[in-house]
Amino acid sequence: MAAQQTSLFGDVADPEPEVLIREDGDVRLYRNWWTPEETRRLFDQLRTELAWQQTHIQMHGKRIPVPRLDVWYGDPGHPYRYSGVRFDPEPWTPTLEAIKSELERRQGLTFNSVLANLYRNGQDSVAWHADDEPELGRNPVIASLSLGSERRFALRHKTRKDLAPVRLDLPSGSLLVMAGTTQHFWQHQLAKTARAVGPRINLTFRTVFGAGDGGL
Repeated sequence: MAAQQTSLFGDVADPEPEVLIREDGDVRLYRNWWTPEETRRLFDQLRTELAWQQTHIQMHGKRIPVPRLDVWYGDPGHPYRYSGVRFDPEPWTPTLEAIKSELERRQGLTFNSVLANLYRNGQDSVAWHADDEPELGRNPVIASLSLGSERRFALRHKTRKDLAPVRLDLPSGSLLVMAGTTQHFWQHQLAKTARAVGPRINLTFRTVFGAGDGGL
């Protein structure tokens, strides 16, 4: 039976997770992490409060925009790098701090950073990748919260053809947790879609280790 919790967002019952990946990783989905009312409120707050920006990366000698808006928040002194881009964290907003505290308490985890992505429509996406940057440590835990329109999320094993890819629509208000050796062996993506879809906000909480933190 799911445990009853008293949260910053009211009394909630922690849902039982669906285990999506067991081999060479640990991926679990909580479909109803928040109520529809909480989800709508948080989506509206984050869409207006966060300092969304257009990031550019270097590819084949050209500077191109990534197909989404994003912004990095976190504790001071914990920058993050991917695709040749360095992100220096913005200070936590009250809304993000409340979400982080709620997530840490209910999952028994600790995070110091979050990458926020805004997918404006079906043409915004993220390509196949693994969150395996050195500053995330050996076996990072990535807690991914979805708000807004449902989008198709996929995972594929890097080498094993006997393990079928995992594909599913991530509901608004859901929590996806990738842990263990997942980032060593699996990649994930959010592909473009021709379907008419509305905006989606994704918050991926993680711990970034700096020099001397002992995580590299």
